[in-house]
Parts: sequence; C-alpha cells; structure tokens
Amino acid sequence: MAGVPTTLEEVRTLWIGDLQYWVDESYLTQCFAHTGEVVSIKIIRNKLTGHPEGYGFVEFLSHAAAERVLHSYNGTPMPGTDHNFRLNWASFGVGDRRPDAGPDHSIFVGDLAPDVTDYLLQETFRANYPSVRGAKVVTDPNTGRSKGYGFVKFADENERNRAMSEMNGVYCSTRPMRISAATPKKTTAFQQQYAPAKAMYPVPAYTAPVPPEYDMNNTTVYVGNLDLNVTEEELKQAFMQFGDIVSIKVHAGKGFGFVQFGTRFSFLFP
Repeated sequence: MAGVPTTLEEVRTLWIGDLQYWVDESYLTQCFAHTGEVVSIKIIRNKLTGHPEGYGFVEFLSHAAAERVLHSYNGTPMPGTDHNFRLNWASFGVGDRRPDAGPDHSIFVGDLAPDVTDYLLQETFRANYPSVRGAKVVTDPNTGRSKGYGFVKFADENERNRAMSEMNGVYCSTRPMRISAATPKKTTAFQQQYAPAKAMYPVPAYTAPVPPEYDMNNTTVYVGNLDLNVTEEELKQAFMQFGDIVSIKVHAGKGFGFVQFGTRFSFLFP
C-alpha cells in the first residue's frame, strides 16, 4: 500500500456508500472489472458482529482511473438492484486510518436540491477552498434519496470560517445553500461520521420515552418490535446516527430495549 496521499491529485481510492447488506467484494469486483484498473476492494465490516457497515473502498491504479469511474458511475444504477452507485473521493487508502490527520473543521449545509451529490457539493466548495477534504449528502437509508442537507469537511479552520460567511446563500445546483456550524460525531473516518447506520434488520417500528412520560430532561428511548436475536451492538449501529449514545440495554428474548443518548433530540422525543 502506498503512503497516505496528501493532495487530491494523489488520491486513487474511491469511497463507495449506501451499500445493501449483501454486497460483497466479489460483487463490486464484477461491477468494476471491465475497467482493468482496480487494485483492491474492501467492504468495511463491524469488528464485533462481522456485519457490513454499508460502505467500502475501491483502489485504482491511478488518480485518473479513479476519476473516470467517479464521473461515469456515480449516480447510475447498480447492476441487479434498485439502488444507485454512491461514490466519492476517499480521504485515505483502503483500511488505513490517519491518527495524525489533525482536527476536522466541518460545516452543515442545508436546503440542498434533490440532485446534489457528494461530488457536486464537494467541488462547489473545493473550487474556492483547497483544504476541503470531502463532502457528504445525507440520504434516507431506505430510499437512497437526499434528505436535503449535508456536511463539508475542511482541513483549515480559517477556510471553514470563510466558507460559512462567503458561501451562505450561494447556489448549488438550483437552490441557495443555508450554512451553519456542524458538530461531527466522535469517529475517525469522515464517511463514518455522517453515513447513515446500516443494520441487517428493520429499523424499529416506533420509539417512545420511558417514564416519566413527559420529563423534558429524559434522554432514553424505548425501542420495541425488535427481532429476538438483535444484539446491543446491532441496536447501537442503528441508532448511532442520531447522536452520542451513553448506554444500550436489550432485554434478551423480549423484543425490546432502551437507548440512552447524551442529548435530548426533538425528533426522537415527543
């Protein structure tokens, strides 16, 4: 494996996301085999459960080869599925982590048009701010459609601050962007910070607060209709997209459990 790239022109690995649970390296190899320029493919799996996390990395022989695939595949249908390819530049090589990458300086970007992709959002900012590391448009994990907002990550805090004022109201595709500060989750990889959590079982049908029912300080949700074999780690993967989790308790064989967050969220608590 080559050293960690320091500029976009050195990156030859693509991040691929929103993968269905059955997608493996063999399937992706068949998808990209005709390019003749794939070096390696890796699906990221949970270290405890072994289940796919819903994303991976495809490394190519060159930056140019990766760029060709990014432009020709991104947003097109994946063979044999009703999902589209979701591709973007990777921040680092397959399986590598960057402990010395420095702090992340991210912004929240709202009011995005439905056709805005990770790549379009990234390039909209990169044109003026060379320290942009990547961008992520948040999508519905079930439909794959954009939720109308996303995040852009910068290596330089000054550029992040400039972008918050200079790009607010600037058009991306057909709509002006609404920009504010973002507080990324405590994970290492950019894709893990903002990618919706994937699970191999349906998201619980409903959530309800535990007593006292109207306690405004309550940060625990009751989760029902669970598969009887669901583990606490799987439940964590399904809910970590909503914020920092303090504790999780699944009552074995009962079909329910509790998730306690560090902060109260209006969309989870009535």
